Amino acid sequence: MKAILALEDGRTFDCHSFTGPGEAWGEVVFNTSMTGYQEVLTDPSYRGQMVTMTYPLIGNYGINPEDIESDRIHVSAFLIKEYQDFPSNFRSTSTLADYLKAQGILGIEQFDTRALTRHIRKAGAMRAFITTHDLDTASCLKRAREIPGMAGQDLVKEVTTKLPYFWTQGKPAYIEKDVSLNKNVWQYRGSKHSVAVFDFGIKYNILRCLEYAGFEILVVPATTSAETIKLIEPDGLFLSNGPGDPEPVLCAIDTIRTLLSYRPIFGICLGHQLLALAFGAKTFKLKFGHRGSNQPVKNLLTGRVEITSQNHGFAVDTDSLNEKNIKITHINLNDNTIEGFRHRELPIFAVQYHPEASPGPHDSKYLFDEFKKMITSYKF
Repeated sequence: MKAILALEDGRTFDCHSFTGPGEAWGEVVFNTSMTGYQEVLTDPSYRGQMVTMTYPLIGNYGINPEDIESDRIHVSAFLIKEYQDFPSNFRSTSTLADYLKAQGILGIEQFDTRALTRHIRKAGAMRAFITTHDLDTASCLKRAREIPGMAGQDLVKEVTTKLPYFWTQGKPAYIEKDVSLNKNVWQYRGSKHSVAVFDFGIKYNILRCLEYAGFEILVVPATTSAETIKLIEPDGLFLSNGPGDPEPVLCAIDTIRTLLSYRPIFGICLGHQLLALAFGAKTFKLKFGHRGSNQPVKNLLTGRVEITSQNHGFAVDTDSLNEKNIKITHINLNDNTIEGFRHRELPIFAVQYHPEASPGPHDSKYLFDEFKKMITSYKF
């Protein structure tokens, strides 16, 4: 089925839908991973974005229920070079097209994804509109330019959990609304370290990694107050990944600021940015972002280079960090942006990338053990 992709700057691409008729809109970005399209689709950090895969053949291993990273697809549309309709994998339970259609997500193919990627690299990530209904170029460009920009939007409220839940044995166990949260909520207090996880758009594999590290995990909504956190008395705090611009997420920034000296804190991705903002730093929008599983990061503490998985369009401004209190620990070797920092006195650290890295690489999983050691040595 014929379709058209229109970018706000006037560039258009003729393409075909492999999921039937439909329309989609959002910020168009690209991901350089060669595998893991299912994890990309279900990553809440992609809320409001249409994702282009630079690897040309997509769909070849189908879809399975074990590899999802949230309860639904979050990308606005999926843009690929060539769709593979016949998956070959013993774990596959459905095709990619059927998976997208079941959730009303548009998928397009048969266009030059390399040209689109090169255009984004040169001009920057931008708003775009896709349709199979109205193939008039002028009309599509008008629709693209009417889409709200990513900067200034609070997308966390669209992806955070509505109810708190425990993560046990690889799945959520929700707590009912009428159950008050207090220090008696923990089942394994004393035998396991307890961690309150702020859900700004968390991936399941982060929770799997925390569980594997031996934590008892309570996931709370992004709007949870500092007072509630202090009532439940966790041993540590975790700030998750999430979508979009961190600066509009004011409620979370204020809460984190209140809790800076309360317990050990570990933040990743959006959590890294929110933590920096709580310390008084600033953030800015990257030209085309970091998205893929092959981003080189240098650990300044060890001198080692780690290949990392990343998905973010904003970064922390280096000059705005107070280096008397903050030590930069990791940098991106492609553009020298901050990829990690630690507080010089408080038990707090954060990284911009994804150490849980589903489906990989796994160079940075040691950070979960570092978090556990930090909590173990903390004087309560």
